[in-house]
Amino acid sequence: MRAKKVEFEVTYVNLQDKPDWFLKISPHGKVPLLKCGDDILFESNAIAEFLDEMVEPKLHPSDPIERAHNRAWTDFTSDFASALNSIGYAKTREEMLLALEKAPKTLQRIETALKNNQRKNGPYFNGEKLSLVDAAYAPFLQRYCLVDKFLKNNVLRNFPYIKAWCDTLLSDERITGAVPSNFEKEYIAALKRRQTYAATLF
Repeated sequence: MRAKKVEFEVTYVNLQDKPDWFLKISPHGKVPLLKCGDDILFESNAIAEFLDEMVEPKLHPSDPIERAHNRAWTDFTSDFASALNSIGYAKTREEMLLALEKAPKTLQRIETALKNNQRKNGPYFNGEKLSLVDAAYAPFLQRYCLVDKFLKNNVLRNFPYIKAWCDTLLSDERITGAVPSNFEKEYIAALKRRQTYAATLF
């Protein structure tokens, strides 16, 4: 919505104490939701696809083949997020080290995709303009970079294309503006509630 300059209001929900009105309209009890008139839309990718169909400028490529590729990489977000979250949410140092061993296999797939896309002259996934792929991966990169300030694993150092992509996304106000001002504090609190190894390093 920021990329498309859509006017909107945000209501933040305490996921530790979900209000009844939220549970009534959220089929999975998760965020985000988009209230559009009397309709409620849920799941990030579905919301993003809806907005891209309804509001210019399009963030998906116009070419059907490229658009299908973009959707496929967006679907891979869950694997990417799992690889990074397994590091940040590990309960012990041993769990974290095991996650660090496993993560490169997944990260390399995105590294290769970004490298192959360099013919489009970056710095975003499709080239010069923000895409829905960028929007899908950015939150997980943002959270991982925050937790890595404490873990100091710097797992992205071996993936220069992901690192450059991450730097681009986290310097984009459309990305950084998508979280509240107390995001870092709340995320750290969440790591403590999960009793993660990272939380012991604060």
